[in-house]
Amino acid sequence: MEKETFTYTYSAPEQEEVRRIQEKYLPKEKTETESKLDQLRALDKKVDQPATILAVVVGVIGTLIFGFGMALALSYNRTAAGIIVSVIGFAVLACALPVHNKVLAKQKEKYGPQILELAEELQK
Repeated sequence: MEKETFTYTYSAPEQEEVRRIQEKYLPKEKTETESKLDQLRALDKKVDQPATILAVVVGVIGTLIFGFGMALALSYNRTAAGIIVSVIGFAVLACALPVHNKVLAKQKEKYGPQILELAEELQK
């Protein structure tokens, strides 16, 4: 008795999907330009990310303090204490942007020359 077999070939969209998945696992062959572009992106991220993270943390802390002061004033009838705590929270919250700008300026000073050098090399 002869065995029956079933064969199936992938259609074009499925083969494209298989190729995309396969590419994720193949070793990357980068050209010098791609490598330098990756370095430029990483340096840019090093400049932006710390400033943004610190500003968000300061903003969240200020918001929580402000909210606690409002809760004191509105829910616990501690109006004077609530106003004082809210003003402190608002002051902390207002510091988020200056903190962001200060850290960003420091990071730009630190990584700026490297970024400009890489950008100039890539534009040649």
